Amino acid sequence: MGIFGTPRPAKRLPLILVASGVAVAVIAAGAIALLTSASGSTRPAAAAQNVPAPTAAPTSPAAPLADAPRPTPTRASRGKERAPRLKEIRPRPSSAAKKKPAKPRTRVVGGGSCEASYYWEGQMTASGERFDPSELTAAHKTLPMGSKVRVTNKNNGRSVTVRINDRGPFVSGRCLDLSKAAMTKVGGTGSGVIPVRYQVLARA
Repeated sequence: MGIFGTPRPAKRLPLILVASGVAVAVIAAGAIALLTSASGSTRPAAAAQNVPAPTAAPTSPAAPLADAPRPTPTRASRGKERAPRLKEIRPRPSSAAKKKPAKPRTRVVGGGSCEASYYWEGQMTASGERFDPSELTAAHKTLPMGSKVRVTNKNNGRSVTVRINDRGPFVSGRCLDLSKAAMTKVGGTGSGVIPVRYQVLARA
């Protein structure tokens, strides 16, 4: 104590300094602890923000499902599994195409054997029609006009049916004078005169 009963500040000053130093140290330690805890809590959040989100792995296309193995068919099962064969339907020919014009039936009413010649000059025939060497006609001395006669070459067996539309030939030993077309049919134009067998035809 002083003379006038006042405390002496010289002895209290070190205590105040020590106490204030301790307080400052405590405050500083608390501040450091707060900063440390704050930085520790923010770093994981920042790290969490910076970490890229995991990408989904590319999915491969689904493999096709394999068919279940089929049992080996036996002979009996093969016969059952096969579908019946369809018969091929073919168009039937029409009756008009199927039917051919029937040849007129004829019968032999006369005939004989002789020699035949041929001619080709254009002229009027005894029947009144003009002679055409390209038609199958012939001349005979006595047969009726329009008679049908089958003439066969005895040398080769070839035949032709002619229509009588003229008179002749007036040569001994010959009974028929054929048109050039008729003689060509029986193959006699080379020799000019051929031995023939003739048959007079009539409708049956």
